Amino acid sequence: MSKLFSLAGRVALVTGASRGLGWAIAETFAEHGAEVVLAARDQAALDARAEALAARGHKAHAMAFDVADRAASSEAVAAVAAEHGRLDILVNNAGIVHRGPIAELADADWDRVIETNLTAAFRLAREAARPMVAQGRGRIINTASIMATVARPAIASYVAAKGGLVALTRALAVEFGAEGITSNAIAPGYISTEMTADLEANAEFDAFVRTRTPLARWGRPEEIGAVALFLASDAGSYVNGHLLVADGGLTVAL
Repeated sequence: MSKLFSLAGRVALVTGASRGLGWAIAETFAEHGAEVVLAARDQAALDARAEALAARGHKAHAMAFDVADRAASSEAVAAVAAEHGRLDILVNNAGIVHRGPIAELADADWDRVIETNLTAAFRLAREAARPMVAQGRGRIINTASIMATVARPAIASYVAAKGGLVALTRALAVEFGAEGITSNAIAPGYISTEMTADLEANAEFDAFVRTRTPLARWGRPEEIGAVALFLASDAGSYVNGHLLVADGGLTVAL
């Protein structure tokens, strides 16, 4: 294992880690030496993931909570820092999407997406920064989306939340950089996961992705895990306030 990419001795909290990109990121971190706390709402699913990592000789723990629950998320970060004596990496990956035209978008649905995708990330970053500042080092990584800089119809709340998440990332970068904490965001393109299975199964949409993406394929979850590893490791130690796009070239193609 290259020392530059080693996470040995680091403690990482990854939200939305029971499946999809969150699981790929948590798995990659564990494989590179981190002690990983997997967070999501489904305790049973988390337990299964943590047990799978432990069976491979990795250090992993399951912590079920809803990032939209303000008290629970703040308490979770404090519990991780107290139990492990440190918190080195926070990955704000949990997110939801609500589909429907803006004219029919209810306030409650807008609020739910903004709370989960943006406000929760702010809260978790704020709480994680406390132990990170105390130890003089930390990494905050936010899973944004290419929809932070471009848009498609019927997902206005998601687009707004991800755009806000990128702006939040920059604010965190300038506020905590002097404390040894870097803050960056990842903008995945179309990645083949459980959450995108319906889209990938749609022949028309699948063709759209493959023809519009210069690499002519969907991304793989482990490719986002590798991007997160770069930002979490010493290899990315001078990268701060950056939106790293991993979309196979889709957003630069005309």
